[in-house]
Order: sequence, then structure tokens, then C-alpha cells
Amino acid sequence: MSAAGLLRLGAALALMAGLALLAGLAGAWASGHGGWALAFGAVLVSLLLAHPLVLAFETALARRAAAHLPAPSDTAAEPASALLQGPTPWRTWVAAWRAEVPVSLRAFAWRMPWRARAEPDHLPPGAQGRRGVLLVHGYLCNRGLWNDWIARLRAQGVPVVAADLEPVLGRIEDTVRAIEAGVQRLEACTGVPPLAVAHSMGGLALRCWWAAHGGDVRLHHAITLGTPHQGTWLARFGLSPNARQMRPGSPWLQALAAREPAGRAARCTCVVATCDNVVFPAPLAAWPGAAVVTVEGAAHLDLLERPEVWGVVVRALSTGDRTAP
Repeated sequence: MSAAGLLRLGAALALMAGLALLAGLAGAWASGHGGWALAFGAVLVSLLLAHPLVLAFETALARRAAAHLPAPSDTAAEPASALLQGPTPWRTWVAAWRAEVPVSLRAFAWRMPWRARAEPDHLPPGAQGRRGVLLVHGYLCNRGLWNDWIARLRAQGVPVVAADLEPVLGRIEDTVRAIEAGVQRLEACTGVPPLAVAHSMGGLALRCWWAAHGGDVRLHHAITLGTPHQGTWLARFGLSPNARQMRPGSPWLQALAAREPAGRAARCTCVVATCDNVVFPAPLAAWPGAAVVTVEGAAHLDLLERPEVWGVVVRALSTGDRTAP
């Protein structure tokens, strides 16, 4: 089943459960069974709050993981070590959670289940020599995640293709063919290597494609947003093949790194959210050797809404060479 199908099924089941609970509450109240009405109401409230509570649980786990990081060192070898470590106040984590809740609800309850094809790819005629953008979504998502980005890029005349990674719960390497198809379409339209922007697991899928099909001449630059380059602790709770592959230190991550040529990471910019509720601790979102841009106080999906992230993309599109923006 596609990601849109899974999300529509989940939304339909939640709606039916909510209606059943509402009917039970009304019936119990009308018949004078106050206790049953209270019970139905409590379960209904729990259902309505389920999504924010799950995000709150993730945020608490991420904050706890961050609290156990060693203090930053002036002699840290990796930029991520110097930029991403250190205590973040609780109020910053709470603000990140508050921003993430509406963004996540729009993505998972509206855009991806029902609007996945609302914004078509943009491959205009006469685009030869114009840099295009390949958008790659992450775990349990689809191209609907990028609707606002597609519309914005199209309005600026930028060729854009948003890949759909399937199978949704399969192995990451099985999604490579969708990325290759998107790159080929942009190559045919523009005649120049595209810029790739990947969110979350999509960054690992992009690296996997790069190792299998993408010589350095085929990609202008890669920008990853909240990608678990070194895994994520949250993947310990996942049972699907792609979730297991994203566990820190997994054999799959080690094998991927072994396949990549020296210097490949330098062709990537990692945008890292300091309050990421999915990829944590935050330093795991940095690909060793890549440029790192931190977004203070941002959560996982909230990264897509941040103007500073868009600024990284604009700079990458405007540069003529293949160096980091």
C-alpha cells in the first residue's frame, strides 16, 4: 500500500472511532448514564490529543538524549560536535513542540493523504541550462509533503520533480529507482545536474542512489534536512526494514559509508534541527565531512517551514559550481 493509502486508512479509522465515541457519549448522556458519558468523553478527548501527545513523547525523548551528550569541545573534529551539543532550555523544546504539532497535522492529516498529487512536477519547455530541483521525502511520507515547495519553485520558474519513495516500509535501497527516474527527468529537461533536497530518511535514500547510480557529475549539490546520517535513537522502536536500517551504528549504515568515495560528503549540506523530535541526538543528523547548518529551536517537520532553510536552497541554486552553499 502507498503512503497516501496508509494515511487515508488511518484517517478513516480515526474518524470512525471518533464518531462512534461521540454517538456513545450522546446516547449515554441522553439516557442518564453520566458515568458512561464521562468514560466516552475521556476516550474521545484522548483520541483527539493522541497526535500531540505522541509528538510530546518524542520531544521528551529527544530532550533527554540531548541532555546526556558530552559538553562541546573547542577541539572537536567535526563541525556537528561543536555546533550541536550543549543544553537547550525546556522552554525552547516546548516551543519547538508547539510549532511541530500544526505542521505535522497538516502534513499527515491533509496534504499527504488527500493532496499528494495536488502540485504536479514542473518541467517547462525551454528549460535547457536552468538548474532543476529534485525533492525527496522521508519515512512514512509521500510527495505531498513538498506541496508548498513545489508551488514556490514553480512560481520562480525552477524545474522541479518530487519523487515518491516506495515501498513505504521496505528497504531503503529499494527506493533508489524512484530517485533515478526523477534525476533522469530533470536531466532530460534541463541538461544540467539537478540540486537534490531530501528530508529525513530521504537523505539516506539519496546517498544510496548516489553510491549506486550517481557519479559526481550527475548532482550539483545535495541538501539534507533532518536526515539520520548516523542513525536515530527513535529507530529503536521501529520494526520495518527501513526503520531498522536507521538505527545508530546499524550494519546497513556502515555498509553505505563503506561504498561512498572519499570526499563525497563534502558535496552535501546538512541542515540540522536542534530540537528534532525524530532524528536525535541532533549530531546524528550530520554526515561526517559535510557542511552543517543548524536551525535553532526547530523540530523535524518544522524545518520545511523555516525561511533559513529556504535560504540554503536559494544559495545552492544560485552558485555555479558544485561546492557547498
